[in-house]
Amino acid sequence: MMAAVSVWKYRDLAELGPEQSATLVQFSNGKLTNSEKVEFQLHKNIHKNHPRKKDQLILSAETDRLTYVGNNFGSSALKCNSLCKYFVGVLNKNTGKMEVYDAQLFNMQPFFPGESATEGDTKEKLTSYREKVDSLIEAFGTNKQKRALSSRRLNQVGNETLQKAVAKAAENIIEKKGITALASEAALFESQNQSIFLPPCHADAHKPEDVYKFEDLISPAAYQAIEAHCVPLKINTAEEICKLAQTDNYSTFVLESLKSLPQDEESRDHKCHCLFYLQILIRLHNLKNHEFKHKGSLGIDVAEVVKNNLMKNFTVLTYNNGRVKNVMPASMKAKIVAYIIALALHSNSFQTDLTFIQRDLNISENRILDIARAMGLKIAKKKVDMPGGTAEDHKIATLSLPLAVQSKPQGRKRKKMT
Repeated sequence: MMAAVSVWKYRDLAELGPEQSATLVQFSNGKLTNSEKVEFQLHKNIHKNHPRKKDQLILSAETDRLTYVGNNFGSSALKCNSLCKYFVGVLNKNTGKMEVYDAQLFNMQPFFPGESATEGDTKEKLTSYREKVDSLIEAFGTNKQKRALSSRRLNQVGNETLQKAVAKAAENIIEKKGITALASEAALFESQNQSIFLPPCHADAHKPEDVYKFEDLISPAAYQAIEAHCVPLKINTAEEICKLAQTDNYSTFVLESLKSLPQDEESRDHKCHCLFYLQILIRLHNLKNHEFKHKGSLGIDVAEVVKNNLMKNFTVLTYNNGRVKNVMPASMKAKIVAYIIALALHSNSFQTDLTFIQRDLNISENRILDIARAMGLKIAKKKVDMPGGTAEDHKIATLSLPLAVQSKPQGRKRKKMT
């Protein structure tokens, strides 16, 4: 039980200056029954010009049994003094008027003679600079500094616990498997280190068509489902291609590829399947996340089984505002680009124009070149004739064995300033 007692008498309050305040006390271990038998002494810091120390006060109280001490700074000070303001009102019975004075609340705690010696021993044990600084923050730091100190100590304890747990787990794994087995597992993981956005790669294949297998790019069910929608692509003349371009349903890459359809019926049919599925992937890549909820956003010529397959392989599910929806992060967009490149290779004798694909996807040239190099493709430059009699430099990707090994990027050389 705690009780607040005013230390000041009315005559003392009358003598207070405008910058002084009254003192209120509460005892932490009981209720003060008779304040007349308690002798209070208020001590003020002698550093009057110091901005932090000039307002530091220590209040002592002597009773028949115990000595009590309280202060308005350090860890034992009451935080309520900084959060709210206290006032003492004195009513003059003769005039009926009340005078109000500022007040500070002190928490009085029992003081035992042995405490000072213990504190001295503790200070002698502070060996490091960090411990001394922490001690100063505990005594004189701001609330923000004290919260930072407490947070750092909790993190330090957590880190030590985590390090011990990791070390113990590592010891158990090494003891169970042995160093040789762990080294072989690490080597195997290094050899299979492929980016998650690349199609399944068989780098040890003997033929280019087996590196990125066609069945890994299009499922048999999806291949069969697009059969009816490939008919518009089975055209022969330039006029038919121009009419197809006017529909705005097909990309530049697909239209350019239609100019070189093979004469063999089976090969022609296979290439049309590749180009149609590639066109669907381009539409998917260019969709915005909010467009996934619109039915038919990929086009009315996309079968439901194909759409479900695309949502499963190239989007991720998220839970937001009580709803589950499909979104396409940057990693999934990169995965779509890689699958488009692989399909383009299958449809063009494993050599394809990356510049057309890059423009259809609205991505940078560096982005598509990075993905192509990650797939082990060889990149070359080639002059391509464009409408109007002009020629452009295009980037051509070729899949040949063995796959090209991507070298580690080197830092840029800085130009010397003259």
